Amino acid sequence: MRRFDPTPLYRATIGFDRIADMMDRVLAADVQAPSYPPYNIERTAENAYRISIAVAGFSADDLSVEVKENALLVTGRSSEDESSREFLHRGIATRAFERRFHLADHVRVTDARHVDGMLHVDLTRELPEALKPRRIEIARESKPLVEASAESARDAA
Repeated sequence: MRRFDPTPLYRATIGFDRIADMMDRVLAADVQAPSYPPYNIERTAENAYRISIAVAGFSADDLSVEVKENALLVTGRSSEDESSREFLHRGIATRAFERRFHLADHVRVTDARHVDGMLHVDLTRELPEALKPRRIEIARESKPLVEASAESARDAA
């Protein structure tokens, strides 16, 4: 079973159509997803996150961070010419890479720093006022319930 049919969920939910697309995207992802370069995702505060990517051998000029259509795209292209160097052992990979992270709605990139071979990308979730919880006041009848039931009994007679 590789496909999930969310149709029964639509009866009890409103406005969650994008969940089906997201689940299809996750389930369709290749089992052998690329593992280079390694990365961590951590929560730094209630609405703040940090993606840390190990980019040993890359300078800040070799890296690019872009946000397009709710997707964070981190690419690396080594500009160093290593054809004149002879390696006896090469354990530090500096091959080109592209990492894509899907961002939730209202998540934006606030900062990107290259420190000690790590690229840190800070993210913040900012909910608009319209999406924050709000209390709905319940209107009350102006007549007491006892008087209203007595009037309806008179009208029925």
